[in-house]
Parts: sequence; C-alpha cells; structure tokens
Amino acid sequence: MIKDADLFFLTNPDGTVPLEEGHGLGLYYHDCRYLNGYDIRLGGMRLAPLAATASRGFMAKFDLANLKMKVTNGQVLQREEIEVRWHRILDSQIPALDDVLTVQNFARQPAEFSVALTFRAEFEDVYVVRGALPPFPELVQIPVWTSDLLQFRYDGKDGLSRRLSIHFAPSPDLIDGTTVQYRFRLAPRERTQVRLSLVIEETKERDVPMPTYRQPDVQDLEAKLQDASDKWLASATDIFSDSQLLEELIDRSLRDLRVLRMKLHDHLFFAAGVPWFATLFGRDSLITAWQMLAYDPSISAHTLRLLASYQGRHVDEWREEQPGKILHELRVGEAARIGLIPHTPYYGSIDATPLFLMLIGRHAAWTGSLALFHELHEPIERALEWLSRYGGIQAGRYLTYAGGPDTVMENQGWKDSGDAIVKKDGTLAAFPIALVEVQGYAYQALVSMADLYGRAGDEVRARELNREAVELRRRFNKDFWMADSQCYALALEKDGRPVTVISSNPGHALWAGIADDEKASLTADRLMSADMFSGWGIRTLSEKESAYNPLGYHLGSVWPHDTSLIVGGFRQYGLDHHAVRVFEGLVKAASHFRSYQMPELFSGFSGTEYDTPVSYPAANHPQAWAAGAIPYMVQTILGLTPAAFEHQLIVRRPVLPEFVDDLEVQRLRVGDAEVDLRFERRPDQSVKVEVLKKHGRLDVIVTR
Repeated sequence: MIKDADLFFLTNPDGTVPLEEGHGLGLYYHDCRYLNGYDIRLGGMRLAPLAATASRGFMAKFDLANLKMKVTNGQVLQREEIEVRWHRILDSQIPALDDVLTVQNFARQPAEFSVALTFRAEFEDVYVVRGALPPFPELVQIPVWTSDLLQFRYDGKDGLSRRLSIHFAPSPDLIDGTTVQYRFRLAPRERTQVRLSLVIEETKERDVPMPTYRQPDVQDLEAKLQDASDKWLASATDIFSDSQLLEELIDRSLRDLRVLRMKLHDHLFFAAGVPWFATLFGRDSLITAWQMLAYDPSISAHTLRLLASYQGRHVDEWREEQPGKILHELRVGEAARIGLIPHTPYYGSIDATPLFLMLIGRHAAWTGSLALFHELHEPIERALEWLSRYGGIQAGRYLTYAGGPDTVMENQGWKDSGDAIVKKDGTLAAFPIALVEVQGYAYQALVSMADLYGRAGDEVRARELNREAVELRRRFNKDFWMADSQCYALALEKDGRPVTVISSNPGHALWAGIADDEKASLTADRLMSADMFSGWGIRTLSEKESAYNPLGYHLGSVWPHDTSLIVGGFRQYGLDHHAVRVFEGLVKAASHFRSYQMPELFSGFSGTEYDTPVSYPAANHPQAWAAGAIPYMVQTILGLTPAAFEHQLIVRRPVLPEFVDDLEVQRLRVGDAEVDLRFERRPDQSVKVEVLKKHGRLDVIVTR
C-alpha cells in the first residue's frame, strides 16, 4: 500500500493488480477505484517476486525475475536471468502514479524477449468495491488510443467525467486493446527502462481535452515528497531510547500517520485507515488526534475546526443528522453525490460529539490557550445542547442510540458491527442501547467544558456543567456496576437492563475518569484476568462469554487503539503495574508484524496458544488509531500530563517497561514552551527524570 494525501494504491506483493473480479486492489482517488487491473508478463509468463518495500509510504519498489522459459527463437532463459525492477511513486498534486521499469539481462548471452503490460479501469465507487452497493449501470467508455496515450473514461451520474490517461516512454512496440508490448534485445548486463505515468482527472465538463502532461523526473519527485515527510517527522516530538525495538515501532507509527494525513478545506486530519476508510471519520480522527497531542497538537486544532464546519444543523433522518451532532463519516464519491448513501456527511455515531468536546478540552490543556475555545464557542454550545436535548443528559438519561437493522449503522459506538453488542446467552441486546464508554465520554466532555468555561470567566455555566457531570457519574456508578462480576456492564439495553457480558468497553470509562476509585480498581483487575488479557492485548470480549470468537471483529479480537486507551485508564487510577504489563504485551505483539506496522486489529488467541499474534484476515493497515497506539502509550506510561495554563508539565509516576532502561523525549511542546526530558531506570527500579533542555516558561514537576 502506498498513499499520498487523497491518492492511494494497493497491489499484490509483486506490484500487480489482478485483472479478474473479486478483489479490492487498485488505484483509488476520491472514493473511486480508477484502476482495477494492472498486469505484467515477461515472455507471456508471470514474474517471480524477489523483494518489495513501501516503507516510505508514498513510494514502493519491487524486484522481480523471470521463471525458466523459452523466448524468441527458441532460446531458453534460466530462472532469474532477467531482472525487472519496478519503482513506483504517487503524486497527489497532479494526481498521478509514476512507474519506472528497469529491465536488465544477467544471462551470459544476449537475450531477446518481450514484456507486456495490461490495464483495466472500471471506475467503481468504493462502496461498490466493498460489496455494499451493486455495480452501477455501465457508463465506462471504450478505451481510446491517441498516439502513445491510452485513455479510459467514465461519465458518472453525478455529472463528473473521470479519466485515467496512461503515458508511455518510449512508445510501445505493439498495442492490442489495453495491452502494450515492448520487445527487448539486451546484451549481457545491459539494461533498459520504460516509463509510465497514470494520470487522473475529474472534470464537470465532459468534452474538455486532456491537458498536456509532462512526465516528472522521478528522482526529483521522490526527493520532494521525502522532504515533506521528513519535515513533518522532524517537527514532531521525538523519542529516543536504548531499545531499538521501541524506536522502530515509534518511527513506523509516525510514518504511518504521516501517510494517513489528508487535507480538506485547508484543514489537516488523520484519515481512519486504508483501504476502506481513507476519509474523514468523526470518532477515529478525533481519537487519533488525541493520541498525537504530545507529538503534534496542531492536527487536533485542524480536525476540530473541520468537524465543526460539518456540524449538524437540522433534523435529517436519512443522514441521522441532528442540530449540534458531529459527523460519523464523510464521503465524496459518486454514490454519495447521487444519494445512494447518506454520507454527505452521515451522522450515525453516538460518541463523536462528546469526543469532539473532550478533544477541545485536552487540546487547551496542552496549549494553555483559550483561543480555539473562543473560536469554536458556537459549535461547542451546539454540541452541549445536543448532549442535553438529544442525549438526555440533563434530564437524567444516558446517551443512547436506537440503531437496528433499518439503520445504516446498526450499532453506533466504536464496536459498530451488527453483532457487537451481545448478551450472556449470545443474543443481541435490544435497542435503544446506552454504551458504557459513551457515558464516560459524556462525563469527561462536561468536565472539560466546565473547566474551560470557568477559565473564560463564565462561572455560572461552569457550575452548571459540573453539576451535570457529578450527577451523571453518580448514576453511572449505580446503574452500570455489576457487583457479581466486579466490573461495569457493556451497556444498558431496552428498559435499562444491564448487558452483563465482560468486555473491553469499561476500560474506556476508566480512561474518561467516570469510574469510582474502588470500582475502577476492580474493573482493571477483571480486564487483566486471563480470559480478557491475551498476553498481547485486551480482548474485546471475554473468552468465557458464549459469543466469544477470537476471530470475531468485535467479539474477542484485540484492537490496539482499544488497548491503548485502557492503558490510559489504568494510569488514570494509579494502576501502573497493569498499564506496564499491557504495554509490554502490545509492544511484543507489534514486533511480530511485518515492518512493525500495527494492524487495525488482530485475533484474540493467547500468547500461550501461539508464539506470535494471529493476524485478522481483513484488517486495515495502516489504521490511524492503531498507528497512534504505541506513541500514545509511551506518553501515558511516562506520565506526561499537560498543565499549560499554569505553565507546568506534570510527570506523574513515570515508569519504564522492562526492555527500556534509558529514554529521551525531545521537542515536547507544552503551551509556548518546549522541553527535552530524559528518563533513566535507577537500581531500585524507580525512574529518574532529568530536564535536558528547555525553551520558554515551563516548570517540570515530577510526582511519585
């Protein structure tokens, strides 16, 4: 997978995209798969993949070689005598995909052979590719050749003309439909190159001529994109340690997040994940921005402004919009534009609105500024009104969703699959449903906003919000607590009945701070039991429950972001031994994944069953909040707690995992100040904290 802003490309490990139906690979832009087939053959045969890398995010390199075959004039090529190096790079500014194929003869005699490339383009909406919608009526035009230019075109029902133009240099020796062929005669060690550029264009006018395209210098393009990537990484807070594994994980996480950055209306945000969620998601983008506050707080401000601009203004049942509500998902493809799906945007999320308010509060704690609070005052008031009016918080109710099979999203918390919210007997909970973690988010939203209103001088509003928060917490700890299980319920279903399964969701309630201290400790112990903690991470559902399935999407799998927030919850209540143990487990799991890339989720099998974590077959990767998990947990176990309004950084009970003895944090921003810190394990296992460098007014306070 490679991606640059709105443009991304998924291929097989050999760089190809199957010409057959039934796969999700291809070149995507603005929720449309422009290219769904791209094949290469040497002498009519497939090439053997030798190596592949896409570590930089925006580019990939493949090393391929021939199989044993007969070629021109009956000559026999032994295996791996012809090498094909495929250098691929994306440029979202055009947007275009640039490919360079370098073909070299390593045989001891001259070799004469052909290389054929075949293309297929059907311009499917991403919802069609996913199987959520049937294919649209055939409107794809017959491919047209103009000189050395192959052009595919699709005139959509949404009024857009979408074109994919393929430029070749040098000109092909043979053209047959959408297949081109090059004939080579190479002396021993001789090499040659073929350049291809696949250029995308969207226009409202259907007869506009294709603009002239000049193929860029690939090295210059690579340098430009690498420079942009390096600048962001260099501006983010950096982590150095004596653990190479931890450094590799942090580096990979930040590079994945760099790839997932997108821009809309001049605002940056983290897209949820690739391939299916490369767009703005309320919940995912907010949580990832939260995870990254210690590394780059600016994206939080961008995300909040962007979501505020799409905040609900009306009651629209089709889109589940309500005044003050924050969107769930925004789509810009044909299906959305012609009204086949309600994602323009779609608001079917119960938790995005309180998370929006939470992030505003946390961003202020890191920056020490009320500027964003004042700028977004009206959206904040509308969001609070939504909590009160539609959520029923002020009326003594809980945030609930009606859901059901007739809605776009049957379940509207982060566990949004249709079978996620189950009871002891394995049957589905009855709607309406009030999720345990969502009440925690609502509580923290009220507390955060009370703090900011108080700082802004509105003591009356602050006291009102604090009263609501205190009352919500009181009711929550009575209604959601399961004394027999020593844990909080997953949810309250219809008529306020507790859904009494043991799940990971209560860990989010600890993260949000709504739990009573004693109940938080008991809940943490329950989450650390063998049926919940797999050794790699916290399972979404206890393996003792009748609906448990280690390969279930939300019924027993491990989600890194879920585990990372639970670690934050453990630290919130001083349960440091639990936090470090889970952190070490997730780091160990990450060390087994390819290129240290954290997947969206992995299976719930325990570390005693298998020596490595078992992959979930259809996991998205990179996934934003999965990539943010390790960086966020590092911040959490170090105890980095912002108090920028007081010009303070509080380092609460810092701990180090057993595989780290020395760690440095560089360029950590708190308010207008910047600080470098060193954490060192002492012989008695306590952690020494040293301020290495500081710019600006900031007191670093270490608490034990």
